[in-house]
Amino acid sequence: MSDNEPAAEVDVTKEWRATQGQKSAATRLRIFAAISWVIAIGGEVAGIVMLRQGKFDHGNLPLLIGILVGIAIFAIAGSLMWKAANKQDPASRADPARFFFQNQLGAIVTLIAFLPLVVLIFMDKDMDPKNKKVAGGIGAVLAVAATLIGVSWKPPSVEQYTQDMNACATQIKSNQPTTACSPEVAEQAKAIAQDSATVAEATKSAANPNGLDIVYWIAPENGAKTSATPHVFHICDGVSPLRGKTINKGSVTQAYSENATRITKQIPMEQKQCGFAAAAPASGDSTTPAPAAG
Repeated sequence: MSDNEPAAEVDVTKEWRATQGQKSAATRLRIFAAISWVIAIGGEVAGIVMLRQGKFDHGNLPLLIGILVGIAIFAIAGSLMWKAANKQDPASRADPARFFFQNQLGAIVTLIAFLPLVVLIFMDKDMDPKNKKVAGGIGAVLAVAATLIGVSWKPPSVEQYTQDMNACATQIKSNQPTTACSPEVAEQAKAIAQDSATVAEATKSAANPNGLDIVYWIAPENGAKTSATPHVFHICDGVSPLRGKTINKGSVTQAYSENATRITKQIPMEQKQCGFAAAAPASGDSTTPAPAAG
């Protein structure tokens, strides 16, 4: 495999991406949410059928209220599971339509599950006026409450997780309290911090005993912000894989932002080409300098 082709399993870039585990968890939660919403809408259909049949004209108020409460329970349960799924695998603000519908689907479905039945209750001319007022009032209150619960007031986004991930990585690298390391971003942030530590270890020298956080990578094509295909990054600009290429340089996180997704696997070779080898001997090497070749 060419050194410009990162390992397939590496999926960490500066732009946050859901891991396979997060995607699987989100899929399960969305399936359960959909089942709950189907039950809620099924309850609404049953209520409408019974309403049309005159079941509530002169009684059965507890049954109608029970149907409304059941719709609310399953609608709210679906919304909460959908929100939990969005925390695991959020949408991007770059696609406004998808971002809106993915995050507000709980409120939309809740309105669908309540509104037709509540409207028909108020419009029913045969129902006892007192029962109509009680059932309609309870239905309206439940509909509003369930819809408000279904609204995602501060929806997660790929952009927010990207910001949090890089803040978390910065905190890890500088040994600060990891206040930005939520469970959703911590795994990727640790990978960024690990790559940064690897680069620092590989670039130690007398002038920089703690190493550097500067790497070099092939610049995106045609002035784009991100490379169409992933690259690796290197510890100096004089290494053989970068010869004749247009090169960008910056921190590890800046490299990730342009789709340079991991450190090269040829660090020992690059240390020699960049002049870092003598300053970073292997742990088992003797500290006594080797005699010069004759």
